[in-house]
Amino acid sequence: RQQAEQAGAGMEGDGQHPAPAAPQGEHLQLLLRRSREAKNCAYCPYSRFPVGAALLTASGEIFSGCNVENACYTLGVCAERTAIQKAISEGHTSFRAMAITSDMGDNFIVPCGACRQVMREFGTDWDIYLTKADGTYIVKRLEELLPLSFGPEDLKK
Repeated sequence: RQQAEQAGAGMEGDGQHPAPAAPQGEHLQLLLRRSREAKNCAYCPYSRFPVGAALLTASGEIFSGCNVENACYTLGVCAERTAIQKAISEGHTSFRAMAITSDMGDNFIVPCGACRQVMREFGTDWDIYLTKADGTYIVKRLEELLPLSFGPEDLKK
């Protein structure tokens, strides 16, 4: 499997809190597998573009989600936001990593801008595993996917 070097591992932007530990070995394989399983549940009759996501919480639980389309296109929801909303609804707000899977052959799947902003609500110091259909992946820190971002702390300024 292809894996990119992690950037910024170790400390959050303020330098006072350790960054959440990234999944490794069997835990990483489970996260990737759960994202593939979620993709198989996608409801995407219009785009025919199934996406699955698996979100690892700070406590080690995994919440999966798939994209769910609607005939009124704007009411659809992405896999990443589905997984986050499931975790939030169960009381989890601290995340370590997310794996995202699709059927894209030559390119790594990336989250849309809306999903990046929703992810950002819960910090920038967690890993996002972007996969290809063949199972290869790269890992990016959320802060790499949404640089110079706006978050909850900006409302306190």
